[in-house]
Amino acid sequence: MSDTDLGAMDAGQLRELFKSGRASPLEATRAALERIDRFNEAVNAYVLVDRDGAEAAAEASGKRWQAGRPLSAIDGIPVSLKDLTESAGLPARKGSLTVSDAPCERDSPPARMLREAGAVILGKTNTPEFGWKAITDNRVFGATANPWDTRLTPGGSSGGAAVAAALNMGVLHQGGDSGGSIRIPASFTGVFGFKPTFGWVPEWPRSKEATLSHLGPLTRTVPDAVRMLNVIGRYDYRDPYALRGQPADWGEELGRGVEGMHIAFSPTLGYARVEPEVAECVREAARRLEGLGAVVEEVDPGFESPIRIFNTLWFTASLAVYREHSERQRRLLDSGLVSDAKRAERLSALDMFYALSDRARLTEGLEHFNQRYHLVMTPSVAVRPFPLRHDVPPGSGMRDWVEWAPFSYPFNLSQQPAASIPCGFTPDGLPVGFQLAGGKHDDARVLRVSQAYLEAYPPTFPEQPNQV
Repeated sequence: MSDTDLGAMDAGQLRELFKSGRASPLEATRAALERIDRFNEAVNAYVLVDRDGAEAAAEASGKRWQAGRPLSAIDGIPVSLKDLTESAGLPARKGSLTVSDAPCERDSPPARMLREAGAVILGKTNTPEFGWKAITDNRVFGATANPWDTRLTPGGSSGGAAVAAALNMGVLHQGGDSGGSIRIPASFTGVFGFKPTFGWVPEWPRSKEATLSHLGPLTRTVPDAVRMLNVIGRYDYRDPYALRGQPADWGEELGRGVEGMHIAFSPTLGYARVEPEVAECVREAARRLEGLGAVVEEVDPGFESPIRIFNTLWFTASLAVYREHSERQRRLLDSGLVSDAKRAERLSALDMFYALSDRARLTEGLEHFNQRYHLVMTPSVAVRPFPLRHDVPPGSGMRDWVEWAPFSYPFNLSQQPAASIPCGFTPDGLPVGFQLAGGKHDDARVLRVSQAYLEAYPPTFPEQPNQV
């Protein structure tokens, strides 16, 4: 394979090579590990690399391919897990000084399903402490840098996974999204990120605010995201919120194009302020979708900013985390997480009741809106990537990450599927993504339109980290 870079290939290409015998899972795994060796020092995407475990899994996969008995379409494909996700034999530090580095004794559902499918787990990717914010830094492993400009943040909380996808340090990357934590870093790094309908990808142990949390893929292509979803998007009884009813093939609508799709293009959702360079990229993407045959109408869904609803739930989850720790451990927690917890101490049971009631009305309104429009299109994030180790853009006057990411968390509140699709660059060369959200269980439709767009307008990825 001297004339082919296995480390640059997607899962479909690797599968064909494994099937024909022209390359092996071990060669593909070593190519992924070599890319980690080359790039990770500059970006800090991986916080743990299980080289021995990955090579052993790849060798076992190779024997299955040689015997013509692969376990799945992703048998032998290199994958990563977010460091919030438990995987037997590997630590899950969760970005916290309060968490032991002892190996986990159990597999979470995604880890179990990926192993059973024969995927090769390379290691764990970086996250902020307990995934509490939308950038990726912590006091255990430090900050993850954006490969397009390593002075800038890749977003979060699945920033490590997004950066690994952008540089193809592995092929399939598992993220988690409670308020935008897949879609935000996907937009900031120029990759595809997908948050499925709540409950279709099981999670266990559940996060503190369990009803906001969705697990999903970050990849370079939509078909690769589908390949991962076909494995991890299956029922697991351990998740009390897990649902059945997933598509037999998550990609069942890929290739059908956008003809006849009615898309509501909402540049601000009626309340958000968007940087002009971001807004223009997304507006051009809307024009492109119209050119591909979609019916695109500029219209807002008709709800006010749900930031109060989200913060009531989010801050209360931080308080739950805070109170689980001893006084000594609390001094080790991220100061921003502690600040959120303290703000939740001022909330009442009635505040929570109203937040839940308003959340139900928001969900009802969005589901009604989706009876008129197949999909809702917005920017993924309102701003460009900003400097590392800042929770908000410096000089913005903002206090919380939800202020610069107003487009993502409404669809966690509604539990609807949503994706971030790369759509170009700002004049200073930073990636921009647009968001597509659908009604509950319309995941295949979101994936279909995402694929049609990226097929017509293929994304660009960094060849290596840009260390300015």
